[in-house]
Amino acid sequence: MPGRDLAQTRPAERADLRASALEVAPTLLGAVLITSLADGEVALRVTEVEAYHGLGTGAVPDPGSHARMGPTARNATMWGEPGHLYVYLSHGIHSCVNVVCGPAGVAGGVLLRAGEVIAGSDIARRRRTLRGVVRADRDLARGPGRLGDAVGLRHVLHDGIDAIEGVPLGGATARLLLPAAPPASVVSGPRVGVAGVAGGHEYPWRFWIEGDPTVSAFRWGRGAGPTAV
Repeated sequence: MPGRDLAQTRPAERADLRASALEVAPTLLGAVLITSLADGEVALRVTEVEAYHGLGTGAVPDPGSHARMGPTARNATMWGEPGHLYVYLSHGIHSCVNVVCGPAGVAGGVLLRAGEVIAGSDIARRRRTLRGVVRADRDLARGPGRLGDAVGLRHVLHDGIDAIEGVPLGGATARLLLPAAPPASVVSGPRVGVAGVAGGHEYPWRFWIEGDPTVSAFRWGRGAGPTAV
């Protein structure tokens, strides 16, 4: 299985990621992220993503983005070269992984929401069980916090790690491989759990592989969706 998945990929180049996050996001479905840390290597096939734009990126502002107000110490990686990984802390607990997109100075990121662990599942499971119960293999990286745990990348230690050249950072390396062909069925819709208009139908910036069991469950964010006032 891992050999088959890797044979159908190629190493990502910065040029592949220089378009806006909204354009790049669906092209990352089926991509493989490989991380290597002291406790071993994990390979993950991406099955669900969300696009986020920074201030001045794209035709409409993105109120759901960490970079919506411009550069800060927290979001600095989003304004850098494409192909680095923006690793941020969610709810003070979960390290979430984004692929930086767009030319340097133009912020954008694609959140890796979910994936299938295709190699190193024993390592991913060990990492995950340190932080909670794992009921099934499909849950190893089902959701952005679980995904961050499974691949072993942590805020703030690995924020900015380069997934193109594989330069070590914080005792880890990361490599991004792109699929040779897109998945058979890609669908899009509102982002998961994002509050307000940014999580509504106005921003169908979530993309996933239809029918894949590792895709996370959808929920409306506060003030978003059909029941929003």
